Amino acid sequence: MGAISLRNVEKAYGTGAKLNKVIHGVNAEIADGEFIVIVGPSGCGKSTLLRMVAGLEEITGGEIHIAGRIVNQLEPSERDIAMVFQNYALYPHMSVYDNMAYGLKIAKVSKADIDTRVNKAAKILELSTLLQRKPRELSGGQRQRVAMGRAIVRQPAVYLFDEPLSNLDAKLRAQTRLEIQKLHAELGTTSLFVTHDQVEAMTLAERMIVMNAGRMEQIGTPEEVYQRPATTFVASFIGSPPMNLMEGQADGTRFNIDGVTLQLPAAAPRSGALLLGVRPEHADPAASGWSLKVDVVEMLGAERLVYCKLGETSFTVRLDATLPAPVVGSVLTVAVEAQHLHWFDPQTRQRV
Repeated sequence: MGAISLRNVEKAYGTGAKLNKVIHGVNAEIADGEFIVIVGPSGCGKSTLLRMVAGLEEITGGEIHIAGRIVNQLEPSERDIAMVFQNYALYPHMSVYDNMAYGLKIAKVSKADIDTRVNKAAKILELSTLLQRKPRELSGGQRQRVAMGRAIVRQPAVYLFDEPLSNLDAKLRAQTRLEIQKLHAELGTTSLFVTHDQVEAMTLAERMIVMNAGRMEQIGTPEEVYQRPATTFVASFIGSPPMNLMEGQADGTRFNIDGVTLQLPAAAPRSGALLLGVRPEHADPAASGWSLKVDVVEMLGAERLVYCKLGETSFTVRLDATLPAPVVGSVLTVAVEAQHLHWFDPQTRQRV
């Protein structure tokens, strides 16, 4: 069993006046066999949180449970975890086989068992024909698979991935994402995967934890996080291009932004100051609706991004490339369905 429980986990550096708190009371319950992605911008604390689970960073407060036991005081080797890092950390003088087998040899696992585990992992990762090669003879994607194979042979309760795809080019990243998905489907081991890439997060996660400035902004399935972002940070971080956010005054089915009054398809949740969010793909060209002035048009193959102004407020629209391209300087009229309006409190930045 590899369930993980994070209970009010905190991390701070320094003391007294120089105290710097970097993780602020994270709480999460991760079921055995779940694939959880921790996503957020650089410096948000996601890798620090992962390293605390691994035992590479001491925790300042709270408790971390793995497989039903508190591991706060346990060494990494005692936590029944295996970690895959951003850099492959392979021994250059050893073959692929020996790199994958090294940890088992140190643990004094029998030669027959080592051979069985390494060959099974190599088959899963399509490395069987490369076992006698040295790391220098492998591509970046193959080296990353060897690093994953070294973790697989350990047969731990939990896998921890710290941005393992960051050093790969775009094509290899997509390919390796698929391999990680297939790997998890076959092994079913609890996994925590850290990334700053929302595409990786959305495609790999069963549930995702969105981090910002050391705080957990939201935890949920990719669909939940995308369709019902809990805060304006999540709304703007998840989704590309980000959600349009407009601050104004709501009054029933009217919303005033800098003197421009929008007619809403449904009444706002309350009157007064609110932030209205609309994703670019949910603003559809229509005969009547909101009038936007077109500033820039970007052609991206299957789609176009149209950067507009709604009064003085920026507004991005994503259009199918089969539709006629708007002319710069022209007016684009769009309509948004009621279920695609997102409302936030301008003070707390929380969903209303």
